Parts: sequence; C-alpha cells; structure tokens
Amino acid sequence: MDLDLIRKLAIPADTKIVFLVMDGLGGLPLEPEGLTELETACTPNLDSLAQRSVSGCALPLGAGITPGSGPGHLALFGYDPFRYVIGRGVLEALGIDFDLGPQDVAGRGNFCTVDSEGKVTDRRAGRIATETCVRLTSLLRENVRLPGVELFIEPVKEHRFVLVLRGTGLAGDVTESDPQQPGVNPLTITPIPGATDPAASQRTADLVNEFSAQARRILSSEPAANMVLLRGLDRRPSIPTMQEAFGLRAAAIAVYPMYRGLAKLVGMTALPSGTKLADEFDTLERAWPQHDFFYLHFKYTDSRGEDGDFAAKVAMIEEFDQYVPRVMALKPDVVVVTGDHSTPALMKGHSWHPVPSLLHSRFCRCDGTQLFGERACARGALGTFASVDLMPLALANALRLAKYGA
Repeated sequence: MDLDLIRKLAIPADTKIVFLVMDGLGGLPLEPEGLTELETACTPNLDSLAQRSVSGCALPLGAGITPGSGPGHLALFGYDPFRYVIGRGVLEALGIDFDLGPQDVAGRGNFCTVDSEGKVTDRRAGRIATETCVRLTSLLRENVRLPGVELFIEPVKEHRFVLVLRGTGLAGDVTESDPQQPGVNPLTITPIPGATDPAASQRTADLVNEFSAQARRILSSEPAANMVLLRGLDRRPSIPTMQEAFGLRAAAIAVYPMYRGLAKLVGMTALPSGTKLADEFDTLERAWPQHDFFYLHFKYTDSRGEDGDFAAKVAMIEEFDQYVPRVMALKPDVVVVTGDHSTPALMKGHSWHPVPSLLHSRFCRCDGTQLFGERACARGALGTFASVDLMPLALANALRLAKYGA
C-alpha cells in the first residue's frame, strides 16, 4: 500500500471501524493432520461473523519473514514496517507514559534467569509478578552507575522493564543482548553494520553492556530474575498520525504498555481500561461516541502460544469469541478480526505463517466462508494478502476513500 496515495484519497465520513486484534492468533496443529488452536476452539460467534464477511490470511511482512509485534502492528495500521522501523524500547517507554526526549535511547528489558555459567535458562524469569519487577528495577536504579549519561529504569509489567539513556553522543543503531533461546549466554551488544554514527553507536553499545554487567552482579542473589536481556534499543522516530494519514479519530484499548505505546506513536488516544477482557469491551462501549476508529488488543493468545500451551491458547480464543456480540451490537460499519502475527504453541514463539483474518461490512463481498480458521480463511476471497492492505480495505468499506483518477 502507498501511504501517500491513501493520504490523498482519504475523505471524512460518519462511519466507524473496529479492529479486533488477537495477538499471535495464527497457529499450527500439533500433529500434521490435526487442527490449529483456532480451528480447535469453539467459536460460534466468530464463525457466524465469517459467514457474513470476506476472509483471507494476512502476511504481516513478507514470505518467510517472522515479524516482531511492533512491525506486525504497524502493518495492520497501514504503515509500511520496512519504511517505519521502530525499536521495541520506544514503544514500551511510550506505553508507560514516559516522557521520551528526541535524543533519548530506549530499550526493552527482560528480567531473565541464568545458570552458574551465565547461560540463559528462562528468558522471562518465570514471568515474575509485576510487584517483583518494581522491586528489582528500584534495586537497579539505586545501584547502577554509568558515566556521562542520565539513566532511567522503569518497571512495565511482569518481567518487562524499560531502560532509557539520556545524554549526548548516543545512537540507536545497536544490536540486542537477547539470544532468543535458552542454553546460551546473553549476546554482547555491538553497533549495527552501516550505523549512521558509528562512534555514537559504539558508545551506546558500551554503556548498555556495562549496564548488563552491573545488573548481573546486583541481581546475583535473586532466585529467578538474576540477569537482564535487552532488545529494541532506539530513538523515537517521526511518523504521520492516523489523523494525518487517514483522517481518523483513532482510539486504542490495550492492557500491555508496548501496544499502548505503539498506538500513541501513530496518534491514537490510549484509553484507560481495566486488565480483564470484559473491561476492554466496557471501555469500547463507553468511548463509542467519541472516536471513529477503535483498535482493541488481546494479548493472551500470544503469551499462551509462547508458553507452548496449546490448550490454554484455545481457551483464550474461546473467551474472546464470547465478546464478539458486544461489538456487533454497537453496529460498526466495518469490523476486522485478525492478529499481528502467528504464535503457534508448537513453536513457542512468533512465526512467519499468515494470519487468519476477516472483514465485515455491508459492502463486503461475502465469499461463503463458514468457519473462522486457518484453512477456511486461506480459501477466502482475499487469499493470502499483505497485512498493510487491511487498512485501505477497511477505509474503502467505510466509504472513506475517494475515487482515484478521472
């Protein structure tokens, strides 16, 4: 999709669009001839909606490319994730309402567990309680000292925290320390080849490596969270808002800070909400008159997939299905159900597989799909398509795009 073209074609309208995003929705069967998590789940409401929609499978980035949550969501919002590259740390910082300056470098941190040889045994330290994360970030804040920069260490949720470096001579073109697998040592952070400012990137890498070294000494007596892993170190980029690009008064309903941060970066209003799924739908109903685009995010399909818990992911999908009638009762003009990427329990992580998706409106050309699942959607009229095309399709079905040309 050409964002500049869509920007020119966007027109105002009194129509409402809802994106229901089940994080990591796509899956795989445990056995070759079996069913995926979504196909296993009992989803009468999603199946009914699929019968009144057009469906397909969304490819977040490109064939064979496994997306992170940031680029996966950017594509859903209509932004080319290869053009707008955003570090995970920036999203986490914005998600907790940290006042991120233009020269700050922010990184997403995980408290993790390492053995006596320094090898990672659990990348998430057993998903420690948020209260423990608050205590540990306070411990690091009180004891870590880095030369020549101001240091901020803020808790996020469970094992996640934000690291922010503030000062001169910093850059975001550096690698990560998270090896993405157990049984190996955390990686040494280095400048990315071709860094815009190699000297600044080297200084930033040296500072973050020193932070990790000090953190390991300070956390050495902790039973689980005895080390840190760092990802997505970057500065805040410049990106057009959804109001500027599409003329939308957009709102986000998300529990996890990273997703709230991403929504805020593209100009959405991050609405306050409780932590339960029912709370998110309560928020949607209360805010319905004030906005014309709603992004509602559900995290736990992804986290259960990352845990390798097939049955638990099925249960999360079934829970979500129960709330679909509450959306439809609001009579939105367009409803999209999709995910930012696939997280098969079989793989215990993100994967490159296309994501089952549907689009419902009074103007969509229903394709006869009877069930909402991977194989059924793959036979839908949209086929396998780029995630970035969902937004212009939604805008068109909401009568928010003008004709192109004479």
